Amino acid sequence: MEKIVIEGQVPLRGKVRCEGAKNAALPIMAATLLCEEPCILSGVPPLKDVETMSRVLCSIGLDVRIEDGTISVRQRGPLGLEPPYEAVRAMRASFLVLGPLLCRLGAARIPLPGGCDIGQRPVDLHLKGLQAMGASIELKGGYVEAKARRLSGATIYLDFPSVGATENLMMAASQAFGETIIENAAQEPEVVDLANFLNTIGANVRGAGTSRIRITGRRGFGGGEYTIIPDRLEAATYLLAGIATGGSIRVENVIPEHLTAFLAKIQEAGAEVSTGLRYVAASMEGRANPVTVKTLPYPGFPTDLQAPIMSFLATARGTSIIIESVFERRFAHVEELNRMGAKIRAEGSHAVIEGVEELTGASVEASDLRAGAALVLAGLQARGRTEVSGVSHIKRGYYQLVEKLKRVGARIEVRCEENA
Repeated sequence: MEKIVIEGQVPLRGKVRCEGAKNAALPIMAATLLCEEPCILSGVPPLKDVETMSRVLCSIGLDVRIEDGTISVRQRGPLGLEPPYEAVRAMRASFLVLGPLLCRLGAARIPLPGGCDIGQRPVDLHLKGLQAMGASIELKGGYVEAKARRLSGATIYLDFPSVGATENLMMAASQAFGETIIENAAQEPEVVDLANFLNTIGANVRGAGTSRIRITGRRGFGGGEYTIIPDRLEAATYLLAGIATGGSIRVENVIPEHLTAFLAKIQEAGAEVSTGLRYVAASMEGRANPVTVKTLPYPGFPTDLQAPIMSFLATARGTSIIIESVFERRFAHVEELNRMGAKIRAEGSHAVIEGVEELTGASVEASDLRAGAALVLAGLQARGRTEVSGVSHIKRGYYQLVEKLKRVGARIEVRCEENA
């Protein structure tokens, strides 16, 4: 067991380089199941979730090799129908192998997924879409059993623009017979990245990044080389670390257009922001202005940045409001921030943040990935020492978080719990 120990109130200054986007890498790794020739993926972040997806792919017949941010994938033998229960339960993105396996094998048996406990994230949209394409679906003993001799194109309307459902259906449709149209599709950059990869290996996907995606099914995908987009969520976290401490941070290897809603909010809060080719810089002096934030599907404000920006607004000059419209149980970090002196009231989907002059260091625990990032940001702002446990959650989404923060001046380190 580890803890992140922080001595706060040090302005952070300097440059940080982003890794590739985990949320783009995982579905693209799943999509390599569609390939009959080797694939090489560059810019893949060396994270626990990437290792988990690698184990899933290896367990069903692929050979996956990871070295220096590059993943080589090839089929080593017959594909299997069923990935391991433990891996899929540990990480929701493992469920994305369902669509590709149906294409390649005509059948799949996938455990119902797990992941961070941030509210209901049912897979019914995935399953309804596959049924519309001709798959038979049964739920048995915590598993999804799916069969389809060959999927057929269909028009699918998603009740909610689910990223996972859009990705799974897009992969399944890429080798279906005929044309598939996904209406009310997710528009996230990670969805676009998957579409670009699919087209690289031989698919015909049009409209990714809009609410209507058209896929004309094809057979016989080859392989190829592809570079993953930068992680917009990691970039935003480091920008918040800089402005929350009254410093100045330049984040490199980032696509500024992916952060439009986030940058608008921190500018409203008083940050000075500049952007250029593959970088964003932000600085701030003094306390933030209060703002109202409502999480929405892309291009709205990301739900994954709700907890980090709440930490930043905890010391604003006035009352801020956050409305969480995507997940219903994503305020677990509120109680921990209040332990550090924040004044936050959460009821239902709303949180009211009465800004305080400063936070005070305390022992707190991360309940999920983004809550963990929020608590680290709070520790960087706080007077005194903060100890953050639940580090395993943070490692799922941030590579070398502590090392990168140290390089820009943070007094932060990881300690084994028995030595803390």
